[in-house]
Amino acid sequence: MKKFELTTETKINIFGKKLFRIKALISFGPISAGEKGGWVEKEENLSQSGNAWVSGNAEVSGNAEVSGNAEVSGNAEVSGNAYVRDNACVRDNACVRGNACVCDNACVCDNACVRGNACVCDNACVCDNACVRGNACVCDNACVCDNACVRGNAMVSGNAEVSGDAWVRDNAWVRGNAWVRGNAWVRGNADYTTIHGFGTQFRTTTFFRCKDKEIRVSCGCFFGTISEFREQVKRTRKGKVAEEYLMIADLMEKHFKEE
Repeated sequence: MKKFELTTETKINIFGKKLFRIKALISFGPISAGEKGGWVEKEENLSQSGNAWVSGNAEVSGNAEVSGNAEVSGNAEVSGNAYVRDNACVRDNACVRGNACVCDNACVCDNACVRGNACVCDNACVCDNACVRGNACVCDNACVCDNACVRGNAMVSGNAEVSGDAWVRDNAWVRGNAWVRGNAWVRGNADYTTIHGFGTQFRTTTFFRCKDKEIRVSCGCFFGTISEFREQVKRTRKGKVAEEYLMIADLMEKHFKEE
């Protein structure tokens, strides 16, 4: 038995495609029989099985498919050959286009965009004005937010975060507990590194190249150049903790020095 049908209510989307408002024929998940949903171009855009649903003013068109228990809501748009499945959600003003995939428990929200052959999976989140494109992948518990962009064959995984105006591109792989932010420009694995287990909180400290060619440091609430990091350590730490952090600063300065 079908769970939804196309109504006679229609509109034309920005791609010039005719979309139809959907209506639930039976109750399933949180949806009640008779409840109207969002917009699809054709029945194949939304699976007739599972609890998947398109709601609000959200649109699904082209060969895109929403399945499993996935949710597309708000003003979100899923198009091309993209698919949203499992328990994933695409909401607010987010868009998923091309051959992109959002699956598992992943979420794409706010004004974020996932396109090309990109994939967002596991428990990953792409939000704010962030963009994931090309063959890039954001997975595990990773987060890409603010105005950050992950592209090319890049990957962000683990508990890593890419934020601010940061770019992670080409074949770079930002992983673990790394936090790449600000105007970071990470094009490969030589453009960033992490040190873990030092300081009073034993947290991960991330060092990375930036667009202005500076090397910056992200450590807890601190964000700045290596020189600023040294000054911060001298002001706020003492004893062995300070000595170790200053040694790490020297090591990182040497590590990133161009031959």
